[in-house]
Amino acid sequence: MGMDVIDYEIRGAEMQFVEIELDPGEAAIGEAGSLMFMDEGIVMDTVFGDGSAQEGGLFAKLLGAGKRLVTGESLFTTVYSNTANGKRRVAFAAPFPGKILPIDLRTLGGTLVCQKDSFLCAARGVSLGIAFQRRLSVGFFGGEGFIMQRLDGDGLAFVHAGGTVVRRELAAGQSLRVDTGCVVAYTAEVDFDIEYVGRIKTALFGGEGLFLARLSGPGSVWLQSLPFSRLASRVFAAAPQLGGRREEGSILGGFAAGGLLGGVIGGDGSHD
Repeated sequence: MGMDVIDYEIRGAEMQFVEIELDPGEAAIGEAGSLMFMDEGIVMDTVFGDGSAQEGGLFAKLLGAGKRLVTGESLFTTVYSNTANGKRRVAFAAPFPGKILPIDLRTLGGTLVCQKDSFLCAARGVSLGIAFQRRLSVGFFGGEGFIMQRLDGDGLAFVHAGGTVVRRELAAGQSLRVDTGCVVAYTAEVDFDIEYVGRIKTALFGGEGLFLARLSGPGSVWLQSLPFSRLASRVFAAAPQLGGRREEGSILGGFAAGGLLGGVIGGDGSHD
């Protein structure tokens, strides 16, 4: 099956969504839970695997599903097909604040390696696979960077990144050290390794980990300023640990959280 050539428009600033225009007979694949809206005439179909091997027999479908299972994704993918006589639109929304990156795989040699949770949607025909890192050290210390998704094809794919995104072009032999969670994607020729930062006290008192990702060129690298894991840990740290809602910076909120005012306000206190 060939790639569908799709038109698109990315809308919004901090919370973006991508609106894809499909000609009659064209289709797009979307990650579970990413749909925002679709026009009348768009038909949803849940398929086994990634939707790229529907004419390749049972084995090809099982292989595609197995790749998604290893990366922690669902065994199924949703295909959105335009069955109408005219153009129709379907939109997919980002799961948290950041940017949606349109990636033309044809201009990157047909392959992109990305964080396993960053894929949002793509033109029908893009294959979703896995990219295991070759080195054992990456497996032990790589964190988010160990198992990544591999997007193959010559069509458009859309990946989501947190915060602000920057693209770096690395020359042959040029290296960049990055927090593993800040790596969004890179081209297939980029070498990914894990590097020990060298000082225990840096990890203990500096707030950073013991290991960083080392990306070596040639190739392109996309980095994000706000990995979801970092955002989630900050939200968890700021949440009330005893449950309930506490008013930030309020003395009354502190008393209420301790239960000192609960009886008076709730009317269940006793008076003589």
